[in-house]
Amino acid sequence: MNRDEGPDAARHRTVLLDEAVDALVLHDDGFYVDGTFGRGGHSAAILARIGAGGRLLAIDRDPEAVAHGAAWRDERFELVHARFSELPGLLEARGRDAIDGLLLDLGVSSPQLDDAARGFSFRGDGPLDMRMDPTRGLSARQWLLDASEQDIAHALRTYGEERFAGRIAKAIVAGRARAGEDAFRTTIELAAVVAGAVGRARGRPEPGKDPATRTFQALRILVNQELEELADILGLAVTLLRPGGRLAVISFHSLEDRMVKQFIARESGRASHADGGATAAEAGRSASAGASRRHLSTGLRSLLPAQDAPPARLRSIGRILPGQAEVAANPRARSAVLRVAERA
Repeated sequence: MNRDEGPDAARHRTVLLDEAVDALVLHDDGFYVDGTFGRGGHSAAILARIGAGGRLLAIDRDPEAVAHGAAWRDERFELVHARFSELPGLLEARGRDAIDGLLLDLGVSSPQLDDAARGFSFRGDGPLDMRMDPTRGLSARQWLLDASEQDIAHALRTYGEERFAGRIAKAIVAGRARAGEDAFRTTIELAAVVAGAVGRARGRPEPGKDPATRTFQALRILVNQELEELADILGLAVTLLRPGGRLAVISFHSLEDRMVKQFIARESGRASHADGGATAAEAGRSASAGASRRHLSTGLRSLLPAQDAPPARLRSIGRILPGQAEVAANPRARSAVLRVAERA
């Protein structure tokens, strides 16, 4: 979130910029990967830190982010349109088999949130899309039009931690039946249905939180397979990092942070069988690339499999939170958590 630089920097601020780059870049001639380029805030800071012999590969699944960075001219820098899980292939194509650092700034960037046409936010009226990469997969609306009431409730409960998931799912299915193919064309339409369902259940609004917040979070995570992608890149990172290389992850909600925390604990040799990973019961069933529109994947798979702690491959460096000044200047930073680990 908030991976932004350039003319609109006053509106979009990169979260934990100095802290993340300080933790990541230990060698000025290292090879680093920015897994979430966004608007280039962290990438620009990494380039400012490395020397002539250093290299930075930046990736982003959002074509708009990649277009934003296309004008960058630096022989040490390359930006490609890709997902986390494609990193091994990207490295192989460039004759690389190891990296000195990987930075992941998870969540949604400010341009994605603020552009109503992307459909991420209930605060603007736009098409109900929510895909970080609009060239791939189902939109949130397409998924909602075909998903069962049970699957909708499950997604809201597991990805959004929404306690009114059943009531909201019932209202969504009822709204879909009334409107048919015209149902849920806009974010405002879905937000209104959610607000009505939650309002009837709760009686009065929850202070400081829009009733659609958790529903929109859940659908965004599901549509973009965010937890599956995170699990993939964490597993890859521990094999791709050179000894002494750093992994730095900035997360913005509890599901992501829990996965990162448990992964680092397990790979540091500190996790037990019981808490070794986030299971599918916590993370939910995914709408995989081959899944039908009507159903989520039926298998309960463990995103980070629970197992006896293996020999330590990582060393936990610590957790960093934004300071009061950063949160005051950028309220979207208030939920950010940076976790850092080093390859043993």
